[in-house]
Amino acid sequence: MYNKVVLVGHLTRDVEIKFTQSGLSIANTAIAANKKFKAQGGDQREEVMFIDITFFGRSAEVANQYLRKGSKILVEGRIKFDQWTDQHGTKRSKHSISVESMQMLDSKKDSEAYVKPLSTRETPTYTPEARPSQMPADLPSIDIAEDPFPF
Repeated sequence: MYNKVVLVGHLTRDVEIKFTQSGLSIANTAIAANKKFKAQGGDQREEVMFIDITFFGRSAEVANQYLRKGSKILVEGRIKFDQWTDQHGTKRSKHSISVESMQMLDSKKDSEAYVKPLSTRETPTYTPEARPSQMPADLPSIDIAEDPFPF
């Protein structure tokens, strides 16, 4: 059987990350995906779906670091069916998505407001004076702190 879901939307809340005893990271959030259509009377309508999504491993850590409420993302994964009994003894269930891959769709400018600093130390910038003597002096200096995404 084949179970594949592709969604594009905005996160409805900040990413919540947890770690298992073995060190596996698991991050939970939700995505809002909408569809605009014309109703029978010609009125413009919009249908919004709110779907819980779960990231695992390194993608959970990346999601926690770079994504915030409102971030636009594309996720690919598989749909799963969760069942549980709530505190009142009522059986509950919902569908959610286990994310296998994601792509951040915000522009670099939009996403800079969301990025958490990796650490409190400053990233060194290299100047022509700091270059080793074997390197040509006419090479431009590069500030590696410009790109907030590690991929």
